[in-house]
Amino acid sequence: MKKLLIIGHTYPEPTTTAAGTRMMQLISLFLEQDFSITFASTATVSERSEELSKLNITTRSIVLNDSSFDDFIQELNPSMVLFDRYITEEQFGWRVAETCPNAMRILDTEDLHFLRKAREEAIKKGLPVEEADLFSETAKREIASIYRSDCSLIISEFEMELLIKTFKVEESILYYLPFLITDFSEDRAKNFKSFEERSDFISIRNLLHAPNIDSVLYLKNEIWPSIRKQLPQARMRIYGAYAPQQIRELQDKKTGFLIEGWADDVTSVMNSARICLAPLRFGAGLKGKLVDAMVCGTPSITTSIGAEGLYGKHSFSGTIADDVQGIVDASIKLYSNKTTWLQAQLNGFEIIDKRFRRELFSEAFAEKILQLQEKLMQHRQDNFIGQIFQHHSLKSTKYLSKWIEAKNL
Repeated sequence: MKKLLIIGHTYPEPTTTAAGTRMMQLISLFLEQDFSITFASTATVSERSEELSKLNITTRSIVLNDSSFDDFIQELNPSMVLFDRYITEEQFGWRVAETCPNAMRILDTEDLHFLRKAREEAIKKGLPVEEADLFSETAKREIASIYRSDCSLIISEFEMELLIKTFKVEESILYYLPFLITDFSEDRAKNFKSFEERSDFISIRNLLHAPNIDSVLYLKNEIWPSIRKQLPQARMRIYGAYAPQQIRELQDKKTGFLIEGWADDVTSVMNSARICLAPLRFGAGLKGKLVDAMVCGTPSITTSIGAEGLYGKHSFSGTIADDVQGIVDASIKLYSNKTTWLQAQLNGFEIIDKRFRRELFSEAFAEKILQLQEKLMQHRQDNFIGQIFQHHSLKSTKYLSKWIEAKNL
């Protein structure tokens, strides 16, 4: 049986994070290809972690900088290893390459961390995100990880283009694989609440994530007061797990700014809202909250960064605005105009249907994996830069890890 080892940064929490949803979608693809899956992580299982055992997936706790991992992977002898984010590849990639050199190594970037961090730094310095310094230490680390991997999964077309055109990464080691939607159909859409049955603005996010914290503060301090002034009956409902104290303190019933906490059923709360409002000032990858909104027939208002990689050549499922007044004006118009709202909803349905349906990608992904496995040695020879990074990074990371392990004895 084909064996896949997934080394997770955390255990997937699909009800709280887009990253968790993404991981479960990948797991589904590999199960469909009859892989026997082992999920290993240095993290602990939380109350919201997916119960992987129900999918016949074996879980294993592993330790950083410890040779016990070598024994574990040697015994498992996987034919393929999937790293969840570049940090995980940095930590364990050299051990996999050394112990199981014939195992194919896949990196799921989730999003480009260096892009998100560079944009965050630009915002902190009061600079436009277009002036963000992308050529950072993090970029060097993340792109080195991409080169060391046999294939890196990229979730956004924008990020594909950035890697290929700006950083000259070979397209042969990259693979575009966005969110994969399975639970959408026109029949299901007929059961959505109507424009008249919906009310309020909604935002759903992991409230430990820096872009989301910034977005909520931006909403509260600069955007919502002007919206509320013109729509005095509307409320802004913020849903999300792990809200820090600074977010919980924003609760203000008088102005209709409500911190609702974790949503037990995303579909239910999203289907009751009239607008998904996501004024993200920085970030990367695809925004799961906006995909969820389209699936639920809820038009969105977001920034260029929020909409990045989502709509391609299609019309966006709402409005894109990058300044406070633009976001406020768009919010009032979309909330109040049924015709505009219905067209935005239809745009969202088209985007999901043409760009994110699982069937558009599942078969092609299976073929890609098979081709790489069959020609793995040639593929690695063609990626000679990756061999250079593997040689030098393996040595430096390896001996740092061994020094930490020896120190901990």
